[in-house]
Amino acid sequence: MTNHDFRKYAHQLVDWMADYFENIEKYPVKSQVKPGETIHQLPVAPPQSGEDFSEIFKDFQDTILPGITHWQHPNFHAYFTANNSYPSVLGEMLMSTLGAQCMSWVTSPSATELEERVMDWLKDMLGLPAGFSGVIEDTASTATLCSILTAREVKTQYQINQKGFYQQKPFTIYCSQEAHSSVEKGVKIAGIGKHYLRKIAVDDQYAMKPEALQKTIEEDIAEGTQPLAVIVAIGTTGSTAVDPLNEIGKICEKHQIWLHVDAAYAGTAFLLPEMRHHLKGIEYADSFVFNPHKWMFTNFDCSAYFVKEKEYLIKTFEILPEYLKTKENQVNNYRDWGIQLGRRFRALKLWFVLRSFGVKGLQKKIKEHIDWAQKATEILDSQQDFEILAPTHFSTICFRFKPAHLGDQAEINQINARIMEKINQSGKIYLSHTKLKGNYTIRLVIGQTNSTWQHV
Repeated sequence: MTNHDFRKYAHQLVDWMADYFENIEKYPVKSQVKPGETIHQLPVAPPQSGEDFSEIFKDFQDTILPGITHWQHPNFHAYFTANNSYPSVLGEMLMSTLGAQCMSWVTSPSATELEERVMDWLKDMLGLPAGFSGVIEDTASTATLCSILTAREVKTQYQINQKGFYQQKPFTIYCSQEAHSSVEKGVKIAGIGKHYLRKIAVDDQYAMKPEALQKTIEEDIAEGTQPLAVIVAIGTTGSTAVDPLNEIGKICEKHQIWLHVDAAYAGTAFLLPEMRHHLKGIEYADSFVFNPHKWMFTNFDCSAYFVKEKEYLIKTFEILPEYLKTKENQVNNYRDWGIQLGRRFRALKLWFVLRSFGVKGLQKKIKEHIDWAQKATEILDSQQDFEILAPTHFSTICFRFKPAHLGDQAEINQINARIMEKINQSGKIYLSHTKLKGNYTIRLVIGQTNSTWQHV
């Protein structure tokens, strides 16, 4: 492809992208293809000679697009949103054009220094402690793993990195029964072992019980294990429950246990000062993560990870072979702030979003989503045959259809599963589910960039 061809097709693609955003409601929200339908249309072997771009793009439209679930559709209410926005897409285009590998300051000084600045902006925008330092990771799963690994190394004075787990007492890690699956995955990857993950009981609002945590920690100490870390969830994936950070923080301080706060979805809500009561006790936290790519209109992937002591994080991950040595010392080399060596210029799209919306613009949209969720909850709760199954803390509603004449839980679960399946098959909206206390629960998430009250 020549530069002339690139210019021609790039203009065509931008026109298609603009048309896509303008006409996205004409697509079914959830892809309607059946398993195997896409792969059977793809050749078994790659082409031996290069093909014309127009043919490739035609196949994209004819073969690939039908198998896409449209996450940017304003009627996408499943899982948690993974939003984008016009400024974010434009930033992503520039990222791809520059093709910078931003592992160190010297490999692109602007990438490092812009990341440092926008992370400071986010810290202030959310009301996090002034002493926190931030870095952009790919996902909250990675950030949680980084937190567990850092806790492990701090606890052992970095000896596991040096000598492995030999002659170490087992560590124990704690989270609620409603915590995200990434905690269990992180425990396994970090070598702690799933057996030593303690899933603490929750209360009627699906939040961790501090007294149960305290009791379990004391039992583990008596049995000779080493309590290592507690993962607090502010906005669990199933029900957006909020663990009592302040009470748990005091327990962690008493026992010198690392405290990580997972606010992957709900963290964006703290743009609103009136929502920050959920952050009471944040001063106890050693690390905190939230995802601008969930609810802050920034393309996936972009996860904001903050730590109280950046030296602990760096000492856990730093490694300096000769080919990475540079003369600049008083700079951030973000390759040492996480698992990846290679790093994308994620700060660019985040910068575009923050500048384009402004703090007030972001606050307005987030407040609308939260207000609409409260209004929709009230409407559902007022209906005789519907039941709200969890508090609506943010913009996720957990409910089910429960007619008065039905009392069998299995039958009620089957009915709700069929309802949701029919809704999703219609292509009109897309919902997802969880189970709360064994009840099949429909989740309606309000947070897509271009959703309006009419969509809700």
